Amino acid sequence: MLVFLTCFGGSFPAAADIAVTRADCDRLVKHQPAPGVEYQPGVDVHGRPVAPADIGGGYQIKPPETIIIPIEILIQDRFNIPTNSVLWNAKAQVGVVTVKGDQVYYEGQLLGDSEAAALEQLCREQMPAE
Repeated sequence: MLVFLTCFGGSFPAAADIAVTRADCDRLVKHQPAPGVEYQPGVDVHGRPVAPADIGGGYQIKPPETIIIPIEILIQDRFNIPTNSVLWNAKAQVGVVTVKGDQVYYEGQLLGDSEAAALEQLCREQMPAE
């Protein structure tokens, strides 16, 4: 199945028809589990109680709400610095990526694509999940 979209303005110089296939939509649309299928500790798929798999209580590790990833360049690779130089392990930080939930930021600016979000919405409307 193909969906044809007519786009005006934006990154297109004039009106343009775009064909979007089911495979394209499958890559664009974020998975949303059906209601009631989320993992529930202590019960099986039919709602019957089961013994926990983590003997001894398991680990109670909670991941951080915010993940910070520094983006660095090794100077020796960029400028062919010899191994005997005092600059051998020098690094230059070029930015910071921050992940909060399912949002990704670079230097505090939300990374996203409004066109991709619009296509995702059209895919949801035109090609419901199978």
